[in-house]
Amino acid sequence: MIRFLLHLRLHYQLFILSGGYLLGGLLADQPDWHTYWLQFINVHLLLFGGATAFNSYWDKDEGPIGGLKNPPKMDRWMRDLSLLMQFAGLAWALTIGWLYSAVYALSVCLFWLYSTPVARWKGDPLLSLLAIGISTGTNSLLLGVMAAGSEWTLQLLFAAPGAAFIILSLYPVSQIYQLQSDRERGDMTFALKYGLAGVRRFFSFSFILGLVLISTALALEFRVLAGLFLILGGLVWVLLIIWIYGLEGKEEEYRIVMKIKFITSFSFTAFIVISILYIHTPDGIEWLNSLLF
Repeated sequence: MIRFLLHLRLHYQLFILSGGYLLGGLLADQPDWHTYWLQFINVHLLLFGGATAFNSYWDKDEGPIGGLKNPPKMDRWMRDLSLLMQFAGLAWALTIGWLYSAVYALSVCLFWLYSTPVARWKGDPLLSLLAIGISTGTNSLLLGVMAAGSEWTLQLLFAAPGAAFIILSLYPVSQIYQLQSDRERGDMTFALKYGLAGVRRFFSFSFILGLVLISTALALEFRVLAGLFLILGGLVWVLLIIWIYGLEGKEEEYRIVMKIKFITSFSFTAFIVISILYIHTPDGIEWLNSLLF
């Protein structure tokens, strides 16, 4: 069971993949925090954790993977348990409403298409981007908004694709240190097809586009917050560009790639959490004021 828990990569779900869902809570109007945080567990433990373990079963990696330097061997029962987790999460999602459960179910389907040998979208550079961008970006934000009890608004037209582009910007970067294992497995990943130059160009474009889209969404209601997000995000982008242009595509670069992903994602997550406290809770406003002044 310890091996299975490691493959859930919960620290990866909480610090790298939680930004979209948290942004949904920030954009929600008068959030229902009880349901929101319960569904946070559903989305990041049962859905994302289950999908990550499901993918690990089919990848059968022996070298470093995202969030796990030495992945232990997986058994057949772990694949079955990972599917059970996702379906249990879907049953839980049904208690929220039909639209919420439909978005949740779409993510389950995309994760299945991404990993299973029957479809193996992971082996196609463009289909893999589609699956990851929608499931962990766009859908994550929509689930956060709906779990908080809010309707879809104009802000989501900018924020949902923005979250997808921010997450996708780092996706090909994480393939750089595992080119050989992907080649041996027959997966034509983005990094394999377009090389380091393509990964760098994609990051530069995708991150900036996501930054602008989310800033636009925030500006519709929180102009100062939007400005701060754009400025701080721009500074992070410059730092990441320096790092990414220094990568050479070696397996030994696992540590720096993980550092890049963690710093980016944690910065995004921390900014959203602080913004939630400031915008939505009186105690949060007092706490932030005391912290700043």
